Amino acid sequence: MKKSIFNLSATLIAGLFATAAFAQTPAASAPAKAEAAHTAAVAKAEAKETKAVVKADAKQAAVAADAKADMASAKADAKANKAKAHHKASKATVKADAAKADAAVAATPAK
Repeated sequence: MKKSIFNLSATLIAGLFATAAFAQTPAASAPAKAEAAHTAAVAKAEAKETKAVVKADAKQAAVAADAKADMASAKADAKANKAKAHHKASKATVKADAAKADAAVAATPAK
């Protein structure tokens, strides 16, 4: 019986020490809360900056794409104008050749 009382008291004392050790959690101090708030503010500012950088990059890419499209359009217009001018020149050459041929036919005396 003496041994069982000893075991019972040892268990109770060990239980008291264990609950005392686990029950005492340190309370969050004011500096820790302030540091957590500061960390959250810094993270929010960095996210905002990153978002602004991404937005600026997207805007720059859109401007570059727009400039590229404008350049392609200008090249196509220039090519069309060149083809049109070439066609007009060819047509004028054909007319001049036809006029020259008519003049040559009119200048030859009839036999």
